[in-house]
Amino acid sequence: RVISQSTKIYDRTGKVLLYDNHNTIRRTVVSLDKINPYIQNASVAIEDDQFYSHHGIRIKSLIRAFIATVFKGDTQGGSTLTQQIVKNTLLTRDKTISRKIKEMIIAIRLEKKLTKQELLEIYLNEAPYSGNVYGVEEASLVYFKKHASDITLAEAAYLAAIPQAPTHWDPNGPNKIALDERARHVLDLMQGFGYINKEEYDKAIKEEVVFVKKAGSSVKAPHFVFYVRDYLEKKYGEDMVNIEGLKVISTLDFDLQSYAEEEALKEALKNEKEYGGSNIAMVAIDPTNGQILSMIGSRDFFDKKIDGEFNVANSGRQPGSSFKPFAYATAFKKGFRPETVLFDVFTEFNANCSPSGVGYNCYSPENFDSKFKGPMMLKNALAESRNIPAVKVLYLASIADTIATARSMGITTLKDTKNYGLSLVLGAGEVKLVDMVSAYGTFATNGIHYNSTGILRVEDQSGKVLEEYKQDEGEQVLPDYVANAITNILSSDDLRAPTFGRGSSLHVPGYSVAAKTGTTNDNRDAWIVGYSTNIVVGVWSGNNNNTVMKKGGAQVSGPLFNKIMTKYLGISPSGDFSNISFPNQGGSPVLRGLWYGGESFFIDSISGGLATDFTPPEARIEKVITNVHTILYWIDKNNPLGDGLNNPTSDSQFVNWESGVKSWVNNFGAPYISGNSVPNYFDNVHTAHILIPIQVDGIIDGEEIVPETKKLIKFINQTEVIKKIDIYIDSKKIKTITSIPWEYEFDFDLFKLSNGEHVMRIVGYDQLLNQGEDIISFKYKGLDIIDETILLTE
Repeated sequence: RVISQSTKIYDRTGKVLLYDNHNTIRRTVVSLDKINPYIQNASVAIEDDQFYSHHGIRIKSLIRAFIATVFKGDTQGGSTLTQQIVKNTLLTRDKTISRKIKEMIIAIRLEKKLTKQELLEIYLNEAPYSGNVYGVEEASLVYFKKHASDITLAEAAYLAAIPQAPTHWDPNGPNKIALDERARHVLDLMQGFGYINKEEYDKAIKEEVVFVKKAGSSVKAPHFVFYVRDYLEKKYGEDMVNIEGLKVISTLDFDLQSYAEEEALKEALKNEKEYGGSNIAMVAIDPTNGQILSMIGSRDFFDKKIDGEFNVANSGRQPGSSFKPFAYATAFKKGFRPETVLFDVFTEFNANCSPSGVGYNCYSPENFDSKFKGPMMLKNALAESRNIPAVKVLYLASIADTIATARSMGITTLKDTKNYGLSLVLGAGEVKLVDMVSAYGTFATNGIHYNSTGILRVEDQSGKVLEEYKQDEGEQVLPDYVANAITNILSSDDLRAPTFGRGSSLHVPGYSVAAKTGTTNDNRDAWIVGYSTNIVVGVWSGNNNNTVMKKGGAQVSGPLFNKIMTKYLGISPSGDFSNISFPNQGGSPVLRGLWYGGESFFIDSISGGLATDFTPPEARIEKVITNVHTILYWIDKNNPLGDGLNNPTSDSQFVNWESGVKSWVNNFGAPYISGNSVPNYFDNVHTAHILIPIQVDGIIDGEEIVPETKKLIKFINQTEVIKKIDIYIDSKKIKTITSIPWEYEFDFDLFKLSNGEHVMRIVGYDQLLNQGEDIISFKYKGLDIIDETILLTE
């Protein structure tokens, strides 16, 4: 007999043992006459339908397995029940042709020495039934609290369905629906082979099979542990995990996990009492590397009442409005901006229906408050979680491109774009909480995505390292300014105040935190996902059976989110979010927030005349001549930065969107600027002849700078008209000075400069914003080459 080795899973320190799969092996051996014939026949039907006719091996199955081994490198398949006995009890689990040959020889010998009944008895006492449960008698006691002799036909079908992949087919795991289908397949086979008649089959199909709660276990962080174990079995095989054994150092922060489990239970019990939401799930990930720090799949893994073993964190649920940032990010990539204006008005989105919503299968979603706010900048619409602008954003960004964005950021469940419509942006597509947390991490890192992982290191029993986490550079899946724009919106307590009020559970005092909530229809799901620069936390609340709650979003899931964020950041403080400028990309004025017209002109704010090439950017003001239309009148959604459509009505949504805009303007009006408002003179205070003399003193052009260099640099001007000085290094503004003395002490180490040439640019302004500049080049020579220049803004 082969001696099984334990697989042990530890926390990230390698000191806390989370799981030992052989710590408490459970097995009760019984004779075949104590095992219901239903179980015997069900197992033969699904595992080895020729069991009673072969002599230990099946030639056709072996040929098929041999071809798979030689041409595909797959050594699985082709095993009879007798071979499985040999594999489970007598041989090691190495996947080689030589071991397979030994297995075949021993199987043939066993068939000569033992009867079929004896072989079947051994198999049913050795088969794995998930976790530490082995043998059908123990499985019957664990799952149904009855002996194997008392099992019903339907229960027998479920038990027979498990051993092929016991962790995957765990009745309390995330694949219960698939297990139901497999159990029915067992019944189909039993009827097909004549083991049961139609009456027995029909009765079993109608029977409701209920699995009882497993006894307590010493496993810690069980949802996370079995998430990791499932990964290990898929990568290395069940034999490696169950028999050969592995040592696994996971990514779990056990201190955070322990705190989160305690608080999750408290919040879930409170939600159950106050809102009717009995369950809760949470995932925390480090966005800078994708490592899972904490995972809770239910309020209590061992609570059968709420189906506690089911891992909601790794299962599909509708995310509500927490999906919106993916659509907005996609739109920002295409040229839309946080300032772009869309109308929050009644809008019918089925182009076959009238603008008022008359027709077949019409779609006109409402906002959570059943109100309309008229023209709204995208940043306000997202922060306030307005539904109608969000649906418009999805249309402008396109469903396919939005799904592509979500996939690139870590969402794995949205497969076929044809399955989704405009309601996707309101959460109509199921996603996993663990994926959502991973995806939001991409916002936290300014567009760099790191795949989520629960593994730091895996060793075999000899100490050989099979895999080890290595920090990589991630993948830049979003432009940094796009990700940062989403972060700036979701972190602004001012922007979300109209919906959530100030100081809500989304706000973590003292820390930079961005967050978005999500609530599905009838409050069936309550989400919140948020992040700082060093942690992403996602919380889901609801009921596994999808029953409604009284509240959603921030009220139900916000308190746990806030507690975990506060706890972690109190120990590991995060830095502030970046402030990356959104580029000026041109396009129609509506993209820049000027919604009441498409023909614009620029004036100089000081002289009042038309701006010229000499008018400073700070003095230029864009104005539009009033001519209000929907955004589809001004732009082509497929090329928003280009020219608009020659015929806007060719866009199927134009008529209905235009109707809503016109109705709102008729009721509320719009700023009026006529063509006669265009000035008939040009800016006359900013000309090519007005230059502000300024000179840099304290650094020489071409000077070499080494680490730990500090220089007091003075900015000399003879005219004394300077009112402000901006200091740039490599086009990044690092300081603004608005009063004397006109000097600045440079600590070059603060700027994290790369080795090589750099440019210092000094711009001086007078009270009319006339300007002058001086440019100095210098060479930085550090000890090591540092990554791209990152400047610290003071």
